[in-house]
Amino acid sequence: MSETSGERPILLFQTDKVSEPQKTMTQDSVTIGRGEDCDVVVAERQVSRQHIRVFKDQEDWFIADLDSRNGTWLNGHKLMGEQKLYDGDEINLAQTINIQFLGSGATAPNTFDAPEFIGSSRAPQSEGRLRLDPDARRVFIGDKEIDPPLSPPQYRLLELLYGNMGSICTREAVIEAVWPDVIGEGVSEQAIDALVRRLRDRIAEVDPEWHYIVTMRGHGFRLQNG
Repeated sequence: MSETSGERPILLFQTDKVSEPQKTMTQDSVTIGRGEDCDVVVAERQVSRQHIRVFKDQEDWFIADLDSRNGTWLNGHKLMGEQKLYDGDEINLAQTINIQFLGSGATAPNTFDAPEFIGSSRAPQSEGRLRLDPDARRVFIGDKEIDPPLSPPQYRLLELLYGNMGSICTREAVIEAVWPDVIGEGVSEQAIDALVRRLRDRIAEVDPEWHYIVTMRGHGFRLQNG
């Protein structure tokens, strides 16, 4: 039985530099890149003219890097050759463009513009769904506040990621920001991962439909703010 369009996977582009914000895979092969001949055109210089291909082989979906100049990452691992895709996989092009693969039957998360802070003497650092009020150490997603407030370590981690929006924060940077009085060797990988997991859980209490904190395996963590 052939798939209907509603049962086809979706590529969700978490950037405004694309010709369409989401692509339902009604075709069995889609090329993505900077070139005008691609099925999805990405207006980003770091992306190659033909960067990746997402295609169907029998009942499964795969991704292949098309010898791109600046590389492709799948769930934080640099893509070599072809890899099978699974629901929720995170694709990154040239460490600049994030794409989420939503499996057959998935529904793309809603997007919306978060309002400006009201009553804060300091302007938010960037546009996006998630906002910080640095003076009051409050966190908002849209018009909803994370309540009860984040713990001090959780807030310091989020503040680090928020202040370096779009950049990768290394584990060393996390230790320095969250545990400044602790020698690096005194903070385990497990402690960092547990803190990231707790922060993700707290954010998901307010907005479970967007993956804000991305683990770039072998590199660190990055905040994608929708």
